[in-house]
Amino acid sequence: MPFINIKTPEGALSRSQKEEIVQRATDMLVEYFSEAARPHTMVLMEEVKDGGYGRADEIFILPHAYRVKEDG
Repeated sequence: MPFINIKTPEGALSRSQKEEIVQRATDMLVEYFSEAARPHTMVLMEEVKDGGYGRADEIFILPHAYRVKEDG
């Protein structure tokens, strides 16, 4: 079973954006493994809370401007 794990900042993506990522990631793996892989492909989207990761030696907080405006 192909498996993809994607971590994103909490609140950065809408539900529809997550659905699109799952679909496109699945399509990509189907290109490599064949259509038979589609029903067995798992895409796990994990949201990481602010302060739960760092970049360039500092704790990262997602700026308000990058947060999703609506979940739809």
